[in-house]
Amino acid sequence: MKKTILIVEDEDILREIVKDYLLNEGYEVLESVNGNEALAIFEEHEVHLIILDIMLPELDGWSVCRRIRKSSNVPIIMLTARVDEDDTLLGFELGADDYVTKPYSPPILLARVKRLINSRYPSAAGRLSNEDTIMNSGIYVHFPSRTVTVNGENISLTHTEFEILTYLMQNQGIIITREQLITKIWGYEFAGDDRTVNSHIRNLRYKLGEKANCIVTVIRAGYKFEGKA
Repeated sequence: MKKTILIVEDEDILREIVKDYLLNEGYEVLESVNGNEALAIFEEHEVHLIILDIMLPELDGWSVCRRIRKSSNVPIIMLTARVDEDDTLLGFELGADDYVTKPYSPPILLARVKRLINSRYPSAAGRLSNEDTIMNSGIYVHFPSRTVTVNGENISLTHTEFEILTYLMQNQGIIITREQLITKIWGYEFAGDDRTVNSHIRNLRYKLGEKANCIVTVIRAGYKFEGKA
């Protein structure tokens, strides 16, 4: 089944360029020029990934991301013309999965789209080497549905939070450096740093609640998952 990408961008030329790249790769494309319209389109269609500009008329990208995250963990790539580290961190704290600064290379943006789509919606053959589920310390992960429960209660994780949690759980007891997490989750070309990883870990711990201590910080080294009774 073709995956549907929603482009939320008020600059017509940029939107058309990205649209052409996505169509050439076989994706279905929906378009929006403002935040309110984007939310309406998202409610009416099945969307598999959102490319979301921050500076939008009517409702900015921050607000759109915040509202979508109340009900969905659809992958979100945020676009911005501002090169501000605090803005980047805010985007991640609101639940964005990736962050691209303008001007950007359309092929690089497309590569990030493919990475998120392929990891978020793996084919049947994509997980032949993995078990369908992981259970440890009251945390239960079901890969086919990408659901996570803690002590039987479902928790809503973003795409990136899910990938970090499962990567740590699959490597229980092994220290995973921040550099390894960046390479594994975001890819070699990602320009983020330790603060990006720390922000996602903080959000993930918050959602895990009483199981937050399963993710252990190893000072000057990284993180590891430790099973708790």
